[in-house]
Amino acid sequence: MRQTQKLQRKGRVSLIDVEAVAERFEHGGRGAVSNQTGRFERETHEAFDDGWGTLEEAAGRLETTLTPEAARTIITYNRSPDISFDRTINPYRGCEHGCVYCFARPTHAYQGLSAGLDFESRLFFKPDGPALLKRELARPSYVVRPIALGMNTDAYQPVERRLRLTRTFLEILAAHNHPVTLLTKSALIQRDIDLIAPMAEKGLARVGVSITTLDPRLSRRMEPRAAAPHKRLETIRALADAGIPVIAMTAPIIPALNEPEIERLLEAVAENGASSAGYVLLRLPYELKDIVHEWLAEHYPDRAARIINLLRDMRGGQDYDANWFERGRGRGPHARLIAQRFQKAARRLRLDQPRPRLRTDLFRPPEGPGGQMQLDV
Repeated sequence: MRQTQKLQRKGRVSLIDVEAVAERFEHGGRGAVSNQTGRFERETHEAFDDGWGTLEEAAGRLETTLTPEAARTIITYNRSPDISFDRTINPYRGCEHGCVYCFARPTHAYQGLSAGLDFESRLFFKPDGPALLKRELARPSYVVRPIALGMNTDAYQPVERRLRLTRTFLEILAAHNHPVTLLTKSALIQRDIDLIAPMAEKGLARVGVSITTLDPRLSRRMEPRAAAPHKRLETIRALADAGIPVIAMTAPIIPALNEPEIERLLEAVAENGASSAGYVLLRLPYELKDIVHEWLAEHYPDRAARIINLLRDMRGGQDYDANWFERGRGRGPHARLIAQRFQKAARRLRLDQPRPRLRTDLFRPPEGPGGQMQLDV
């Protein structure tokens, strides 16, 4: 495995250190600054001046490509003790929202691609996913538990408007009374309220809406193709008015960047009908370290070193600590301060309510091979 981190891996950094990781920012409307080589690749490619002056020419427009992916299964299982679900469906790989902080970026390395610009411009979709879902739900050995739809990359990213894969998955789950949870930062989920609301009325659905900032300028830089903050608040209101339980996820919290907004964020989501809230401290696994460091050097050079040092203080001097339960919260005085601020604000606004449990007893599996129905025994 090739390690690509530019900054020293441990300890505190200075402004001069952070300036050294800066890259030329060439693609407006994208989150990542560069397209560094994936960690499994044997060769690394870097731009250099060969004397012809082409390095200073403006980069061409970065087009988004979409490639069908042949999947063998559609439900992915996990055994992580600090995650509230044990299975997911991800209709897409990669995400055009381009959120610079996305923890899923390093998964593009499994395609031989970069976690940087490739992740947000070279997308994959699973056209056979709905048929696979019906087949997996029909297995006699299948044990029903809530499926988390779109947890790795957003199930409502822009391409969903055309492909409608997420809606097709929801139609299948609704038809068989299968419980589902969703997490998105897109207003497009309002399109599917007609499916989600009746499921929620039966106790089969709840939705999480991610909102990281109320500052449109910060949002535009940090998550350039996601819905604007005011649209996400409107989405929370529309879902709540339809009777759908909404969990607001103020994630990720980035110290000295969006951290000062914790109380204002919670007040805004409470005013718009969210029933509970949660947060996650910024996580920087694998290549994501460099991607975020480059982004900070480009957009916030005056405080980049402070942000990195605060994160390292909460992770035992490193950029990332993968230990269960600590990876999303951190440790130390500053991590405790964030937790206390969040908990007090959530309690004051009644956003500390337990998330509604979803029913599993209503599930009726699809017909199995040959048209045979499963019998209740």
